[in-house]
Amino acid sequence: MVVEILSVVVIAGGAWLAAGVRVVKQYERGLVFRFGRVRPRVADPGLNLLVPFVDRMQKVNMQIVTMPVPAQDGITRDNVTVRVDAVVYFKVIDPVVAAVNVQDYRSAVGQVAQTSLRSIIGKSDLDDLLSNRERLNEGLELMIDSPALDWGIHIDRVEIKDVALPEAMKRSMSRQAEAERERRARVISADGELQASYKLSQAAAQMADTPAALQLRLLETVVQVSSEKNSTLVLPFPVELLRFLDAQTPKPATAEPATPAAEAPEPQPELELGEPEAGEAKPEANGHATPSPRSPGDAVLPAD
Repeated sequence: MVVEILSVVVIAGGAWLAAGVRVVKQYERGLVFRFGRVRPRVADPGLNLLVPFVDRMQKVNMQIVTMPVPAQDGITRDNVTVRVDAVVYFKVIDPVVAAVNVQDYRSAVGQVAQTSLRSIIGKSDLDDLLSNRERLNEGLELMIDSPALDWGIHIDRVEIKDVALPEAMKRSMSRQAEAERERRARVISADGELQASYKLSQAAAQMADTPAALQLRLLETVVQVSSEKNSTLVLPFPVELLRFLDAQTPKPATAEPATPAAEAPEPQPELELGEPEAGEAKPEANGHATPSPRSPGDAVLPAD
């Protein structure tokens, strides 16, 4: 009888101990509630013994939590509609406060992150969202971390993932970038032309002092053109070469024209026999004279 009583006591004691044993993992902390009140001592990782039917343990994860923030639609300060999403990295630094002061700290951090993200969109320009994300990330982290400290939460990092723009704005920005590239290309090309003009002016001054250099340059150009193995050869002939050849060619001495003593009379054209002179009338068969045609300058007298 005694043995049976002892065995029952042992089995009951083992069951009581088994009901009070809790295992806390390395990345967790255990909060012990005794009759509804939290114990000041936090259960460390390992094997922990509780009072059965009296204590209740709540485990809190101490790892860094990665929480994606849903994409938020907003209007920037320069009146551009954008859609921005982000990600928040946070962890619990005080498990007692995180479990007692807020009902669901994950949901609370998510709601604060969404509200802060919409607020940071309205306070920023589009250029800041696209190019100055580091400063925006820091401002967003401060906005989320301020209320989270009262919940025993530490915001480790906040990053803006993507900024979605309307298609019309994307096309406008692409045209702007293309125009900017075109402007820079034209400026660089014009700068190159300016520098080339300086060099060409110096080369022209040097060739003016030594005209033979112009001929050598012409021959070098011919060699460069002929190296392409074209069927047609275009040979430039500079005007300066003509001036050089004209300057090198000796000019013959020109004699002054002699002044004539008297002008010789112009020879008169000979008249053929049988043809009257100009201004004389031609005889006709009836005895009347027919006047010969006059020049346009002669006056015609009226007939009597």
